[in-house]
Amino acid sequence: MGKRILILFICSFFGIYLVSAQLPKLSQKEIKQGWTLLFDGVSTKGWITPAGKSVPAGWEIKNGCISTIKGGKGGDIITEGEYSDFDFSADFNIEPGCNSGIKYFYTKYETGGNLGMEYQIIDDKLGEDIEKENHLCGSFYDVLPVIAGKKKVNAPGEWNTIRIVSKGKKVEHWLNDVKILEFTRGDKTYTDAVALSKFNKAVPAFGMVEKGHILLQEHGGAVSFKNIKIKKL
Repeated sequence: MGKRILILFICSFFGIYLVSAQLPKLSQKEIKQGWTLLFDGVSTKGWITPAGKSVPAGWEIKNGCISTIKGGKGGDIITEGEYSDFDFSADFNIEPGCNSGIKYFYTKYETGGNLGMEYQIIDDKLGEDIEKENHLCGSFYDVLPVIAGKKKVNAPGEWNTIRIVSKGKKVEHWLNDVKILEFTRGDKTYTDAVALSKFNKAVPAFGMVEKGHILLQEHGGAVSFKNIKIKKL
């Protein structure tokens, strides 16, 4: 009996250790730099639906990740807080063919409804919406493509790390520690690109709002996110 209890104790101990090891953590350096976690790895605290309701059952939390359930119709979820100047980072992992994204400056427009600038996440080979360069992974969805030759994305089933930096009107998209896109909100290149996009009727001009929520997109496929953090600039 004593041996059995010891084995159960050891199994329980290592089970707790493995779970805690998978939870997101900030280093002391990151804390001093001002980083904060947007997802604690065990709950949906700090996240709501765009309608202000609790995160629905179509999302699940497991092993320090928050994931969509394929076919679960969980819908998009957003941070309770809004952000303006920020440095944002998150890891994502998609199934083959998946289409998802992370939106920032997400808010309600006078004309156009709820909109956000989207860092596109998609399987560039099997995704359902890959005909345009500005629809591929890492792009500013439907507006600007990534810099040619810069992107190195890991295959579906593997983890990738994205980073979005917004300071004033300057925005950068990063993927796996490489800057793959940079632009200035409101300059001619930006304005011309928006005019050709599906967001050209938005009022105020698309992407020119002062602040907004961070959004995790549910688009029918299975996608997982972890290590979601932000630093206000």
